[in-house]
Amino acid sequence: MDMTNESCRKFVEVLASDAPAPGGGGAAALVGAIGTALGNMVGSLTVGKKKYAAVEAEIIDLKAKCDALQVELLNQVEADEVNFLPLAKAYGIPKDDPNRDKIMEEATVIACSTPMHIMELCCQAIDYIAVFAEKGSRLAVSDAGCGAVICKAALQAASLNVFINTKTLKNREVAEEMNAKANGMLNTYCAKADEIFNTVKAGFGQ
Repeated sequence: MDMTNESCRKFVEVLASDAPAPGGGGAAALVGAIGTALGNMVGSLTVGKKKYAAVEAEIIDLKAKCDALQVELLNQVEADEVNFLPLAKAYGIPKDDPNRDKIMEEATVIACSTPMHIMELCCQAIDYIAVFAEKGSRLAVSDAGCGAVICKAALQAASLNVFINTKTLKNREVAEEMNAKANGMLNTYCAKADEIFNTVKAGFGQ
């Protein structure tokens, strides 16, 4: 079931229930899409303004990228459910089943794939928002700052859905490779989002 076709209220209601999905990954994807859209809104308020004619072509191009990114992030809500359910099912396999460990291992790697992709998409969003914050309409720069911190939260949330699964992997080489990739994104892009927020905040004399 694609929860993005439901109302916001329904999404939150199901999220709060004992249903296996949506969970942290799906919530991170939705939040990332919202953060991206906030940056994109700055672009929408910039295009067509004489004051920003010099950057209009760049902003239009960036808006198209954000349009695609929003769709891709929303698609991850359902993808996270699809890729998590095999792991949820695997937990029900009897512990004395000789195939349990192999099935669990494969399902865990699959379950990591979507939140890892969500992290990558959030990093792209933060890169785009940095440009909107720098070159977009000053009347909407606060929204770029909001978008940055929201995408940072989505990035961090998605990472926890990676780490909870890599912790249980038997293949530690694969686990540490994924952990290193996730931590690399966190280190670079949390700092970048903070920089955007602090720059926007400083512009208000705060």
